[in-house]
Amino acid sequence: MGKTIAEKIFSLASGKDVYAGDIVVAKVDAAMVHDGTALLALEAFEDMGGKSVWDPSRVLVVIDHVAPSSNESFAKVHESMRRFAHKYGTRICDVGSGICHQLMVESGLVRPGSLIVGADSHTCTYGALGAFSTGIGSTEMAAALMSGKLWFKVPGTIRIEINGSLLPMVLPKDLILKIVGNIGADGATYRAVEYCGETIKNMSIDGRLTLCNMAVEMGAKSGIIEPDEKTKEYLRSIGVKDYIFIENDEDAEYSEKISIKASDLEPMVACPHSVDNVKPVKDVEGIEVDQVFLGSCTNGRIEDLRIASEILKGRKIKSGVRMIVIPASRSVYLQALREGLIERFIEAGCVVCNPGCGPCAGAHQGILGPEEVCLSTSNRNFKGRMGSADAEIYLASPATAAASALEGKITDPRKLLKR
Repeated sequence: MGKTIAEKIFSLASGKDVYAGDIVVAKVDAAMVHDGTALLALEAFEDMGGKSVWDPSRVLVVIDHVAPSSNESFAKVHESMRRFAHKYGTRICDVGSGICHQLMVESGLVRPGSLIVGADSHTCTYGALGAFSTGIGSTEMAAALMSGKLWFKVPGTIRIEINGSLLPMVLPKDLILKIVGNIGADGATYRAVEYCGETIKNMSIDGRLTLCNMAVEMGAKSGIIEPDEKTKEYLRSIGVKDYIFIENDEDAEYSEKISIKASDLEPMVACPHSVDNVKPVKDVEGIEVDQVFLGSCTNGRIEDLRIASEILKGRKIKSGVRMIVIPASRSVYLQALREGLIERFIEAGCVVCNPGCGPCAGAHQGILGPEEVCLSTSNRNFKGRMGSADAEIYLASPATAAASALEGKITDPRKLLKR
């Protein structure tokens, strides 16, 4: 019987011939902790008698969720992370480096065929490069840091095939919102979601990262895309040469198969207070917004900034609207500077902050007040996610975000094509 990419990766990592449903102890290729979860993980590491990290070169410690620190408590967390990294020799990305998931990809730790864990649910992002990556708990992370191993139940795979071309102003974010809306918040629980088809082959790595990032919003363990020439090109650009391309077998068995026609898609928005409460933007147009956020591990990459910047070019955001722009990493920020995107955002009236999670984490930047409305390119809109439990968060693409900032209300970006 043939295997899926997930089954092949777990077979390699466990040294056994395994299939969906099997319980395995597998070797981990890389691990990540950030300041939102690190304290518990590091305390558990000490409580479990940790004396060393299994391979410091494969561990990334990232300060991104509250960076710079907003209060003394977080300052102490950051200090403990720095001490841990210094003591055990792990890599550390300090304040201003960027978001953990973007940094993991840029660091070269994410490679096709690898098994990666992170103390964050959106670790599933890295499947865009053909890895199996998944979020784990803080105590599980402590065990992984000590041993380089962890137990897993091999997941089945939902195969989603998308063919055709996305229409103008319809982006990968719109595609994933449509998928999450169709499958539901728990429709892919403990399964891998594999994206394939002509649309995916033509999609950039930035777009693929967006798709895989939100696999967990369907309950999935990981999002996966079969590696191809674009994957090779990206790895070459960051100096990665050592990796294994793993492909599906033709007779692999899937939990479910779904087909989507890309040309049928339109700009979408996830409405409060659930990611799967998805509607076409045209159905909710006119809702006034107080804040627009462009950034996060979902849509803070250079492609996203370019799209929004082009829409804002020569225009001003609506008076009374706050638009916060946060590049996903220092390298993205520098590229945006070189291309003149940052200047364009500032001229349009936006606030550009240091690389990091920003408003998405709801901890220090861009906190919402009662009854405020935010349109965000991030991945979650739960009640109280960005501050007040009485605020409302809508999720949309960078194009919809920019168009809505200009109009001061949720706006279908396709209208800009008619002007």
